[in-house]
Amino acid sequence: MTDRVVVATANRGKVAELSAMLSGALPSTSFVTQTELGVGSIAETGLTFVENAILKARHACTETGLPAIADDSGLVVPALRGAPGLYSARYAGDPSDDKANLEKLLVELEGKSDRRAFFLSVMVYLAATDDPSPLIADGRWFGEIAQGPRGHNGFGYDPVFFVPSLDATAAELDAQTKNRESHRGIACRQLTDALIARHGG
Repeated sequence: MTDRVVVATANRGKVAELSAMLSGALPSTSFVTQTELGVGSIAETGLTFVENAILKARHACTETGLPAIADDSGLVVPALRGAPGLYSARYAGDPSDDKANLEKLLVELEGKSDRRAFFLSVMVYLAATDDPSPLIADGRWFGEIAQGPRGHNGFGYDPVFFVPSLDATAAELDAQTKNRESHRGIACRQLTDALIARHGG
């Protein structure tokens, strides 16, 4: 495969996680973020995570002429009818504010006994703007919403996403553990396996 791929995101936390995971699996490939190439974001008008990921990847391909990988992800809380969901990044309004989003989530869950939640990540690879067969991978990470924030790692909702099997919030995990366990890690491994298979290793 080409030795240069654009990652269609401006989220620094996502860039760090994706670069670490993708570079390990595809060492001959270099990953550059769309912001480094002067590409701005596109309106996420899709009605699903898959649609938004394809929109972002296609925009990056069109603007740069490079293959692109895009991730669309969010937190799903069944007791809130799936919210924040597609609107996870701007749950408390625009512009995006991690602290405000987290605080709104905790307020919305006050008094609710069902605090189950899962992170969902959909990753898409497009070889070109008109690629008729994009590679699509997804991953889910199950846990529950803690009563309050814990930990200082990660970003977004990580401080309140508690994983019982690890007895820790996502923000209390080191990067290696999080990348192994997380929704994004699961989706990324699926995607890299598909890329390796498509390009013959």
